[in-house]
Amino acid sequence: MPGPVRSASRNAARNPARHPVRRTAQDSVQKIAFLRSVEIRRADPYIQRCVRDLSRLGIESCLFHTHGTADDGDFPGERRRLDADVTPAELAREVTRWGADASVSISLPCENALRDATVKELLDARGIPTVMTPLPSTLALCDKWETKQLLVRAGLDTPRGVKVDSDLLAGRGVAFPAYADTLRASAARLGHPLLSKPLWDSTSMGIRALPDTAALDAYLSDPPEVSAVIEECVSGALCSVDIVGEPGKYRVLPVCWTGTAGAEPVFTFADLRWCGPRPKADADFAPVAARLTALCEELGVQGSVNVDMIYTGSRYVVLEINPRIGGATTLSCAASGTNTFDALAAMARRDYTPAPVRRTGWAIEFLSPERLAAAVRTELTVRLKVITAHELVIDGTSHGDIVVFTVAEGDEQRTVEQLEELHRTAAWPRQEVLDKIRVLLTP
Repeated sequence: MPGPVRSASRNAARNPARHPVRRTAQDSVQKIAFLRSVEIRRADPYIQRCVRDLSRLGIESCLFHTHGTADDGDFPGERRRLDADVTPAELAREVTRWGADASVSISLPCENALRDATVKELLDARGIPTVMTPLPSTLALCDKWETKQLLVRAGLDTPRGVKVDSDLLAGRGVAFPAYADTLRASAARLGHPLLSKPLWDSTSMGIRALPDTAALDAYLSDPPEVSAVIEECVSGALCSVDIVGEPGKYRVLPVCWTGTAGAEPVFTFADLRWCGPRPKADADFAPVAARLTALCEELGVQGSVNVDMIYTGSRYVVLEINPRIGGATTLSCAASGTNTFDALAAMARRDYTPAPVRRTGWAIEFLSPERLAAAVRTELTVRLKVITAHELVIDGTSHGDIVVFTVAEGDEQRTVEQLEELHRTAAWPRQEVLDKIRVLLTP
């Protein structure tokens, strides 16, 4: 698609050499590649709005994705499906062949963010700037132990822990006969209960509860195949926050509440996820937001990072910083009336000016194990302000439909009544979901 035509005087049109048309940096970006690794529907509806806005500016978009399917409703631009095992060099070559002027990483989880950070190195060298955190910082944030050291130096609370080297524990390579006893001593210093987390995973998979010394002994006698972090178990409210921008231009989106932290890991979407008024928690988060922003400056973050935390009622304990968009990005966009994908595209166009962010009301997300019947979907959109309702597919497995809707402050009671009526007539949503929404909105 050709770029927008810029007006010029008749003399300039007749003699462009004497009267060159001045183009801004953003005008030179006419083709933007979006790099994606999981179902694009998880970015619904904000990626579609972004691509349509770019089209109105005369800018072409192409989705280079390695998982899921996509049609015009999912991504209203060009789409190219690539093999899941595509290498960074092959991906960079495909983007270059398409003729991209810039590219944007919207991949997750972290292994794909690392792939895209490597692609950034290759594309930047070819003169195709890529909106993604630089590779050295991405590497550090993918590693839970390295991240923990960064958090400590930044003055942020993080669970105390110890690194577990799988090779030393299994007796591979250099022999350290006392290594397992060293870990026992370190665990005793931390105190039970403990959790073991794979050093390089970011999807709550592979987490192992170590409630007591017997569980630790069993763990050490049957060590994990990958290196891990053993850390103290912190109880409280699970939450996350997205930070979007580039050096000198960061904005912190509202905190999203995603469940309860305890001794046992749970499925990411198992509980109600929401963003809404929580005055004390918001006040407690202000200094944390400042320290996180300073850390982003230090790391040269570009694009979006997702910070997972636990709120204990008095302090925020930072678990990890994922160098990518988060699983709650749609929720945080809905709660703040912003569009993270617009911001990423603006960075690609070198035209990013962050606007102040504030929470605009309630945003609520929940998983319906049953796919929504057409009649229920229609009724839901009549009764509520639905942001999205689409199938949630993870690693090729369907988990039902994920639903996000917003509620204006002052409209809580009416919203609960509408859901109660829908439950009476269609037996949807499930009673336990309805009860949680009722308690949240009308305590």
